[in-house]
Amino acid sequence: QVQLVESGGGLVQAGGSLRLSCAASGRTFSIYAIGWFRQAPGKEREFVAAVSWSGHITDYADSVKGRFTISRDNAKNTVYLQMNSLKPEDTAVFYCAADIRTGVRTVLRTTGGLYDYWGQGTQVTVSS
Repeated sequence: QVQLVESGGGLVQAGGSLRLSCAASGRTFSIYAIGWFRQAPGKEREFVAAVSWSGHITDYADSVKGRFTISRDNAKNTVYLQMNSLKPEDTAVFYCAADIRTGVRTVLRTTGGLYDYWGQGTQVTVSS
């Protein structure tokens, strides 16, 4: 079992920044990657970014490239999502999810249904 707890959401004006945190506990040695996803009202959940647990591999949705940065703190078992130049269309509930290692893996998954554990979510609201 892996437990994930997100934090750092809030209300920010357009152009502002927020940093989300995803703290992992439990069988963290079994994690291959952590992904961030978001779901806006009336829309489907979408991939935002992912990082391998080693921190060596990252991937981003085109909509956030150049604005968001995903990173990992090994000592704290925490993954961060630094969000800059926020736009009103970034408003959503943001979730982090753990992809559990199965065999040799070299590719980060962008499909939420393939992730195994999820946090409770944190609300990000960007005002215009």
